[in-house]
Amino acid sequence: MTTVSKLSYEESLEKTVVSNKKCMGCGACVIVCPFACLKYLEEKPNLVKDCEKCGICARVCPRFEWQPSAMEGFVFGRERKPEEAFGVYRRMTVAQASDEELRKECQDGGVITALLKFALEKRIIEAAAVSGLVQDKPLLPHPVLATNVAELLACAGTRYTYSPNMLALKDGTLQKKKSLAYVGTPCQIQAIRRMEMASLKHVVPIKFNIGLMCTESFTYKGLIRLIEHTVGIRSGDIVKLNIKGQLFITTKSGEIKTVPLREVKQYTRQGCLPCNDFSSELADISAGGLGMNDWTFVIVRTNRGEEIFRNAEKAGFIKTKPVETEKFASDLLVKLSEKKRNKANV
Repeated sequence: MTTVSKLSYEESLEKTVVSNKKCMGCGACVIVCPFACLKYLEEKPNLVKDCEKCGICARVCPRFEWQPSAMEGFVFGRERKPEEAFGVYRRMTVAQASDEELRKECQDGGVITALLKFALEKRIIEAAAVSGLVQDKPLLPHPVLATNVAELLACAGTRYTYSPNMLALKDGTLQKKKSLAYVGTPCQIQAIRRMEMASLKHVVPIKFNIGLMCTESFTYKGLIRLIEHTVGIRSGDIVKLNIKGQLFITTKSGEIKTVPLREVKQYTRQGCLPCNDFSSELADISAGGLGMNDWTFVIVRTNRGEEIFRNAEKAGFIKTKPVETEKFASDLLVKLSEKKRNKANV
């Protein structure tokens, strides 16, 4: 690994990541820069004043000299074994939020929202970095620091265009929060782990993180073009998007239209192409729908993830059933994990 302590942003991230179109736009470099040299614009970092050459941005970027085995050792104390197709884990289960009204507001089983609600109500965390929706731009996500259950519920659901939730951590710093939960894509979880590994004292402490299972995300303009011009639905009339082998579009009138996934994939973000992690293998808890309705496939990976999940289950916030009851989902997890690992063009 290159010694990055004296490398500038231009010498490290601009040269090897951004210019080579490998930047996924997570925003980690922006929030850790102690001199505010970087600003997040057009889904990537932009240098807005002379770099002070501290090298911190390179230390947290998941696309700069990424070493999976070192990160696995840091998180789990060992490397992933070849037969562990979707990473190291302690427990697998299929789960859903016990609150039926909460599930109606959520995607699939509502497990992520239920876990965060439990953590907020039990004061395990002060806030959660999640994604919400911009009010005047339908389907456009943006980072949100949810500090109460109402704000959390307003952010429920899955986004299929990119939300740099890392930027919400900056709000946590400004609000002097001491304990956060973080929800994000595999690339963002990788950045969180690099920040933890670098022991950055000015980054808000993250009590636990939840990683989303993610094949890719799509450009906002492309997805809107597909929905409005190809499908013929006004984006403002949509209440929910879901992908289960194809794109399902639910409108305010209750109508559901489908789009073949091949038509959606043409709008895949460039920054997603190098990623080889489907199931957020470095997360405390990983979660995804995996073709199921009203249930979430959950992979508990770390001690702290297990403690949060077990206590939420014991308190009645979530209920579970054996993974053996959902063989299709289990098989799909392996298939998508191996497919993404093999196709990444890193």
